[in-house]
Amino acid sequence: MKFVMEIIKREEAKERLPVIKMEIDYELLTLFDALEDDDQVQIIKSKERLKFLRKQLIEIEEIE
Repeated sequence: MKFVMEIIKREEAKERLPVIKMEIDYELLTLFDALEDDDQVQIIKSKERLKFLRKQLIEIEEIE
C-alpha cells in the first residue's frame, strides 16, 4: 500500500510541476514591473511568493 501511495504522490507532483513553473514566470514578470515602478509593497509580495514557489519546486524535485 505504501508503494502505491508513493506512485500517486509522484504522479501528482509531475502534474503540478508545469503549473508551478508558470506561476514562477508570472511572478517574475510581476516583480519586474514592480521594480520598474518602484512599488516597494509589490516587490516584497512578489519576493515572498517566489520564495514559496521555490520551496514547492524543491519539494517536488525531492519526490522524483
